[in-house]
Amino acid sequence: MSNVIYLDNHATTQIDPEVLDTMMPYLTSEYGNAASSHLFGMKAEQAIENARTQVATAIGANTNEVFFTGGATESNNLVIKGVFDHFSDQKPHIITSAVEHKCILESCKYVEKRGGEITFLPVDADGRVNVEDVKKAIKPNTVLVSIMHGNNEIGSINDIAAIGALCHDKNILFHTDAAQTLGKLPINVDDMHIDMMSASAHKIYGPKGVGFVYIRSSAQPQVTPLLHGGGQELGMRSGTSNVAGIVGLGKALELAVTDMDKHHEQYKSLRDRLYKRLTDSLDNIVVNGADLADDAKRLPHNLNILLQDIDVSVLKRRLRSIAFSSGSACSSADLRPSYVLTAIGRTDTEAHSSLRFGIGRFTTTEDIDTAADQIIAAVQKLTPATVAA
Repeated sequence: MSNVIYLDNHATTQIDPEVLDTMMPYLTSEYGNAASSHLFGMKAEQAIENARTQVATAIGANTNEVFFTGGATESNNLVIKGVFDHFSDQKPHIITSAVEHKCILESCKYVEKRGGEITFLPVDADGRVNVEDVKKAIKPNTVLVSIMHGNNEIGSINDIAAIGALCHDKNILFHTDAAQTLGKLPINVDDMHIDMMSASAHKIYGPKGVGFVYIRSSAQPQVTPLLHGGGQELGMRSGTSNVAGIVGLGKALELAVTDMDKHHEQYKSLRDRLYKRLTDSLDNIVVNGADLADDAKRLPHNLNILLQDIDVSVLKRRLRSIAFSSGSACSSADLRPSYVLTAIGRTDTEAHSSLRFGIGRFTTTEDIDTAADQIIAAVQKLTPATVAA
């Protein structure tokens, strides 16, 4: 696949070689079960605790508030279903947004079918949740607000600190899905009034199949665990620990936080270069989401554009040497238009004419220029008459 240019870093990222090197002993010689009391198990347990410290340090949490999971999807399910289960006899009300990741939306629909009440807030044209809308949606039985930090399709950044402060004042639990922002934007759970937060390693150049959920100590009694068994992770998430994966997560986050400013400038520079190359040669390009220049509202590595009168499914077939997306990875097999794009006012046709690029740590200037050349050439060969070709 070395001849394919990878520009889909929202879906997943390449594992950093330094992360892989850190993991390798736990895939080979240090193969102990962290729950075992002998030396092999003790070494595995120590490795996990080192990773827990790395995560806690990165987000400003205590180590006893970080729980390792199989990824952000599991973490999000744990929060939504766990809080609902705890308050189930009160017909609990949960507030979220219409553009959350599928695992949040589907978990909320699950809760709704079991007697919970859900409010799906709209977003503005940039794809952001209005804090006043959250305030107006709060009811006496509201127990949880879950709003993503950064959107996985259009890169819109929500004002998590303001929403968190509102929830804190109202004594309501606040959760954020930070899968797209962890390691890319500064996060401090105290400063941002976050009670619970979810993330995955594979979005920050770590391994797949591992993530974590942060749960503030005061909130832990209000979350019922999904998995029961050996009582690992202080009983919050039972199951044999993925030692190598957890070690990789810890190292990946440490690297991401250390080099955050450098990578931020790298991502933004390459993204803006791609956008300029495309707009210099192609007409009728519209940015989906917030202005590219507004760092407070948009992730630096995200470019989502509307190519008017072009069916992206046709374009993708002609650009097999470039890996990009027309929506989130979890919905790639869904032929329906992106619910995120329609939520910001795009028509079905416009949604099908939009594509997403995710710039990454290993993206080069040469990658950007080659991709731009190929995209421009392919688009110029397409006309409205050949859209359905």
